[in-house]
Amino acid sequence: MRVGILIEPGVLLMDIVGVQSILGMTPNVELIHVGKTTEEIEAWGGLRMAAGVTYADCPPLDVLAIGAMAPQVYSDPDTVAFVKGQARHDPYLIGICAGVLLLGAAGVLVGKCATTNLQCIDRLSDFGCQVVEGGSVVEDGKLFTAGPATGGFEAALVALSRMRGRHAAMLQELNVEYHPKPVFGVGTEQAAGPELAAEVKSFGKAVFTACADEALGAFRKG
Repeated sequence: MRVGILIEPGVLLMDIVGVQSILGMTPNVELIHVGKTTEEIEAWGGLRMAAGVTYADCPPLDVLAIGAMAPQVYSDPDTVAFVKGQARHDPYLIGICAGVLLLGAAGVLVGKCATTNLQCIDRLSDFGCQVVEGGSVVEDGKLFTAGPATGGFEAALVALSRMRGRHAAMLQELNVEYHPKPVFGVGTEQAAGPELAAEVKSFGKAVFTACADEALGAFRKG
């Protein structure tokens, strides 16, 4: 099983580490870190990293996972074309946090149910999908979307259960000892309440707005 993880400037590692961990530790899986270039890029927070395979050299994938990235990636013609091209092979698609917007830019959300992080959720309907709030894993056929951080682990586990069966997913859940326990009990908007949620929504508002605007522009170009 070929699992591709998109590596582009500004990639938010907490969004893709769950897929890397859950699917990467599953037997008979080839992890492919794919990007527009194999030159070093700067992930969010300044970490330098590089993809191992370019778009041009990437084989058809069985799974493509996408996390949040820098705004300019969402409208990059080569990146959008790559996602569209891979989608034609009917892979399992995992979108985490604002990574879901790139799936929107590629047109694969149309007519689907999907979710994303609370800072982007108000823009998701622009991509022709039915929006599900809350950030928990939303499964629609071979599309799996979720909020950030723990959402990557959870989407990977649900997708793995569909591909390899419940036992395989349970094995990996225990293998990584996945048992999140929110320290302050405010890890969802519903649990946090309106005041804290409003404050958090203001974090990175300019960046997430730019991501959505770039993705929407690409989507409308077709």
